[in-house]
Amino acid sequence: MSVHSNAGIGGMQGQGVHLREQEKEQRQLYGRVTWRLVPFFCLCYLAAYLDRINVGLAKLQMQQDLGFSETVYGLGAGLFFVGYILFEVPSNLVLARMGARLWIARIMITWGLISGATMFVSTPMQFYVLRFLLGVAEAGFFPGVMLYLTYWYPTRMRSKIMALFLIGLPLASLVGAPLSGWIMTAFAGVRGHAGWQWLFFLEAIPSVVLGLLVFVYLPNSIESAKWLSPRDKGVLRANLDSDRLAESHHSLWAALSSGRVWLLGMIDLSLMMSTYAISFWLPTIIREAGVRSTAEIGLLTAVPNAFAIAALLLNGISSDRRRERRWHIVLPALAGAAAMALSTLYTGHVFATVLLFSLATAGIMAAFPVFWCLPATFLTGPAAAAGIALIASIANLGGFAATYLLGWLKDLTHSSSAGLLLFAACLVAGSLLTLALPKAVVNR
Repeated sequence: MSVHSNAGIGGMQGQGVHLREQEKEQRQLYGRVTWRLVPFFCLCYLAAYLDRINVGLAKLQMQQDLGFSETVYGLGAGLFFVGYILFEVPSNLVLARMGARLWIARIMITWGLISGATMFVSTPMQFYVLRFLLGVAEAGFFPGVMLYLTYWYPTRMRSKIMALFLIGLPLASLVGAPLSGWIMTAFAGVRGHAGWQWLFFLEAIPSVVLGLLVFVYLPNSIESAKWLSPRDKGVLRANLDSDRLAESHHSLWAALSSGRVWLLGMIDLSLMMSTYAISFWLPTIIREAGVRSTAEIGLLTAVPNAFAIAALLLNGISSDRRRERRWHIVLPALAGAAAMALSTLYTGHVFATVLLFSLATAGIMAAFPVFWCLPATFLTGPAAAAGIALIASIANLGGFAATYLLGWLKDLTHSSSAGLLLFAACLVAGSLLTLALPKAVVNR
């Protein structure tokens, strides 16, 4: 072998070692970024979702104390989403202009205060007004965080990162359901207030505290992160710049009028309807299966979310590794639909109810982190802020539909089965819409 050949081989080997070292450094850098941002956001999302859904457990006492019908409860729970939908896009546009730190802090503090005020509700109208205002206050939080994470991570990494953030959703129920059940039992009658009143007050505190922490903890961008070196900032920015796609130049109006954005909104709608149906109504379904203890209902309500956390992480990691998005949404969603439909055959059986809702929750939750990788594959900047917020707004119509329709159908049929079958059918429809997305665009 010639000297030139040996030199060439040595050069290639040296290049390979250099590339491996670069990859190692980048993994370590993104690890630091992730540990800095994602657990904090996960905690914030836990607080947000807890304040949003604790009305489901509060209902077990609140409905009787205040004399609310299933329809009144369903409408009140659902009005949250009306406020949320109306202010979602404007809120995300303000966040993009003002910066994440100030706006996310504002969102969290105001929703905490309004959620805490729910303890003073005594009439249906008061219930309706506060639930609507809670939606207005929280509008922009979820799409804002989704948008913010796209400022830090390239497309190829986002499914896993979204999965880590979205752990806050099942974790809120995993931790919150037993905690809520305990609060309602332990604090019943303390200082003359019912257990459900203490529930709203105590679970509002973390949101306000975390909102204040956002001011000092969260950087607005890569460039303003004091814990990163100039070299680190350059690497993160270069990865994002090389990740821009051809359609990234879309305007605000192009995002709002994009058929693809509306298609994603309809897919998310199908997922959210089922998610909220389970979140708001599972405590009632378990009670109807024969469980009377509020604390025990809280524990059983938590079980499906342990399955959801595992499914969510595994599916997110698998999607990134395979660079495949569509089937990582479709297959879990169809599994969730099947379990939801089967649950209607086993009403009155506690074990079967908890098992089937565990499978349903795991399937639906597993689809979310993969789904939320899709908008940023063709939207950036103001277009992303508006597009992501519009998708979330459309989806949250599902929150209103799930809470109101299930309450109305339950009053009409004296059973939850009709509503559950309806939402299972919506999951099937959402799966078919997902397959309409071009794989060349979304499989990144």
